[in-house]
Amino acid sequence: MGSVQAAGSVRARYLVYFQYVGTDFNGVAAVRGTQRAIGVQNYLEEAAERLNSVVPVRFTISSRTDAGVHALSNAAHLDVQRRSGRPPFPPEVLAEALNTHLRHPAIRVLRAFRVPSDFHARHAATSRTYLYRLVTGCHRPDELPVFERNLCWALQADCLDVAAMQEAAQHLLGTHDFSAFQSAGSPVPSPVRTLRRVSLSPGQASPLVTPEDSRKLRFWSLEFESQSFLYRQVRRMTAVLVAVGLGALAPAQVKTILESQDPLGKHQARVAPAHGLFLKSVLYGSLGAASCALQGPQFGSHR
Repeated sequence: MGSVQAAGSVRARYLVYFQYVGTDFNGVAAVRGTQRAIGVQNYLEEAAERLNSVVPVRFTISSRTDAGVHALSNAAHLDVQRRSGRPPFPPEVLAEALNTHLRHPAIRVLRAFRVPSDFHARHAATSRTYLYRLVTGCHRPDELPVFERNLCWALQADCLDVAAMQEAAQHLLGTHDFSAFQSAGSPVPSPVRTLRRVSLSPGQASPLVTPEDSRKLRFWSLEFESQSFLYRQVRRMTAVLVAVGLGALAPAQVKTILESQDPLGKHQARVAPAHGLFLKSVLYGSLGAASCALQGPQFGSHR
């Protein structure tokens, strides 16, 4: 669970789960250099400086999210090497210390766990689930309650053809070349991915939404589960399924788009807005019974 780096000095590796509202950040990844933009990782590593590790602490993020994307539960591993003679931090103490020193109110460390020294937060993940929130019945931007802004995609339509969207989603399930739903900017060895689950279900608004707005607005939750996703794959699949729900595409056309493997095609080039997307969970099957505890929180009133 730890490796000896010097006499009496032990390096301990931890897995931490954390959440954030992504509105203020240039994504989760750290922004290095003199740029004014900043990522969630910058704040986490700044807080970790207060741990007084012998070696600077760096977070290895499990799942990268873009600017404006949120996380109910992302994960990262980090190594902390205390001075000679000091034992490793208990995980709960580490989590509390990071939260104490975090300088941004939109970030919170949920839990921490000791893991083996060769554990890797990105490579070891066996499942990732993304949630995309939609709302219909909102014909103007000012009709969306302030407590829901930047947390969903407000569609200028009264309803969605849910049955058509569910039919279209079936074409995406399974193992495919998802090149048609990949954005440029993050090359990968293979565009083949296995989409294990796609679901569309009624969602709930924030409990702070007025009864009048609740009667007029209809919230929906799209969920996608896979071991990993291509760059912007979820947002592009969401945009295509919404086009089906609005009647701009037929369900069968989704299969045609998928088989085209063309990311620049007329219908699949659109990307759903970042602010409706949440990384919901990252799971690690290799951690055995602990995996249930590592799922992170549910989305409470938004489910």
